[in-house]
Amino acid sequence: ALAEEYLRLAYHGLRAKDKSFNATLETEFDDAVGSVALVPQDIGRVLLNLLTNAFHAVTEKKQQAPEGFESRVTVCTRRTPEGVEIAVADNGNGIPEAIRDKIFQPFFTTKPTGQGTGLGLSMSYDIVTKGHGGQLKMVSDIGEGTEFLIILPK
Repeated sequence: ALAEEYLRLAYHGLRAKDKSFNATLETEFDDAVGSVALVPQDIGRVLLNLLTNAFHAVTEKKQQAPEGFESRVTVCTRRTPEGVEIAVADNGNGIPEAIRDKIFQPFFTTKPTGQGTGLGLSMSYDIVTKGHGGQLKMVSDIGEGTEFLIILPK
């Protein structure tokens, strides 16, 4: 429910600012997830950050891509033996290999001056790892997109 709520919030928030923005939203929510011990506002902030980044990634690719590119952002949840996973994926340009080691560092941003603080992924990482004892992982393929995986223990 939290993942779906923040997906809608992020999408409609961006649409309110940019009427031309559009993306296909896909969800795959595992009914077995049930309730999870977490601070909803904190994980909500993480989701909002990851989703906003995903929407920016697909917008950037759409501006560069040939006709026919369809922006897509996917949110999945699944119960695992270790706990719960929440995945946020996009089909944007991907994250270049050269900066992948830096994306969770405070003040690192790829956005133009004045548009990003470089605290979004850093704070998200701290909320998931230090605040919830979980993990935040990223997998990216250049030209294909990026997936962030939030792993929360039981």
